[in-house]
Amino acid sequence: MAKIKTIGILTSGGDAPGMNAAIRAVTRAGICNGFAIKGVYRGYDGLINDEIVDFTTENVSGIIMSGGTILKTARSMEFMTPEGKQKAYDNMCKHGIDALVVIGGNGSLTGAMEFAKLYDVCCIGLPGTIDNDLYGTDSTIGYDTTMNTIVECVDRIRDTAQSHERIFFIEVMGRDAGFLAQNSAIASGAEAAIIPENSTDVDQLAQFMERGIRKSKRSCIVIVSESPKCGALYYAERVRKEFPQYDVRVSILGHLQRGGRPSARDRILASRTGVGAIQAILQGQRNVMIGVRNNEVVYVPLSEAIRSDKPLDMSLIKVLDELSI
Repeated sequence: MAKIKTIGILTSGGDAPGMNAAIRAVTRAGICNGFAIKGVYRGYDGLINDEIVDFTTENVSGIIMSGGTILKTARSMEFMTPEGKQKAYDNMCKHGIDALVVIGGNGSLTGAMEFAKLYDVCCIGLPGTIDNDLYGTDSTIGYDTTMNTIVECVDRIRDTAQSHERIFFIEVMGRDAGFLAQNSAIASGAEAAIIPENSTDVDQLAQFMERGIRKSKRSCIVIVSESPKCGALYYAERVRKEFPQYDVRVSILGHLQRGGRPSARDRILASRTGVGAIQAILQGQRNVMIGVRNNEVVYVPLSEAIRSDKPLDMSLIKVLDELSI
């Protein structure tokens, strides 16, 4: 196996607070350990379109506190094609890139895994997603910051909910994972969370209305995981029809959740996993995601990391139920 000399870094998929801290960590740890570093702009599209530049420590100076990603990001449809992957590989070879560090979520790491298998290149993943849905790490880069942003928004909305005695359905991101909704509901003192993990055999709205709405509690906050079929708007409309005596409002936080300065926890996680990526390459690891589990840096095979069954601690549902009476 040829010795790795040059490492490329890219960010892919949705942006997450802390990605810049991860870029900084990979760049500086890589240079410290004798590697040349190349920054790839606009994710896999940049790899295909040859948007590749040399990176030095100066490139990542003063970015640890910034949200978003200085490398920009994109969801690349072309990279899903054999022709797109070939172009990406050709440009890697052109720039002498021996290993690729991909910072992103489930789709991004799936792309890295397929690319690594196809061309036998070293790909290392960093868990950069606000959804916290990657298996094998206790938290993902961006999750903590996003949860804090949601809690701040809910605190503000509660003032209006109480003043007008309204029920507010607040929709948060998370796709098929309820980590953001469930934990932000606990942290913000919400009355309920409607999450995908708890939706198979229970009408969560009916359960909440039976338990949580009383004459003494006319203002309520319900956090809802986003869904194209049954998001916050769906549940609000149901309440209007089934319980017309209540004043209902909806707030969809949307992309507000993605931005902002990363929390200290996310900066530390990004820094530890970024250094971990370089250590993994030095140790000859290939095609793994760097995670932190029980406060220890771990190497998780990409095939395991992208599994869609990262479990939510279901005892959190009971915690919220008991605290929302």
